Amino acid sequence: MEWVFAVLAGVLAASGVYLMLARHLLQVVFGVTLLSGAASVVVFVSGRLSAVAPALVPAGAEAPPAGAANPLPQALVLTAIVIGFGLAAFALALTVAAHRRLGTADPEAMREAEPRAPETPRAEAPAAESPAAEPPREAAE
Repeated sequence: MEWVFAVLAGVLAASGVYLMLARHLLQVVFGVTLLSGAASVVVFVSGRLSAVAPALVPAGAEAPPAGAANPLPQALVLTAIVIGFGLAAFALALTVAAHRRLGTADPEAMREAEPRAPETPRAEAPAAESPAAEPPREAAE
């Protein structure tokens, strides 16, 4: 049974990485969400999948019965699902705001927030030696 979840985690991780490499911001957000789901599946399976006994300690005992699933990974996955949902909602809100402000969802076209690189003088004609050299032109926007 664990191999089914291992394959599921692999498919989710591969799909997430594929979407994160896309040139659309919404696909990147979905890719991060899928990758988070893959990590949750891996943590969940690490706690053993067992239908033999519930992960509860019987009255008078000090430990759960043999073969019971570990409840700690289940609690961690539940926490990861809540945090992942909040992250996805925040990322979607940022994506919508960026699309409204910039008019595009292409991450390469979103260069408004990045500072421009300073222009460097050309190596073959330094400005100090050549009095006829023109000053560098400002880039037309």
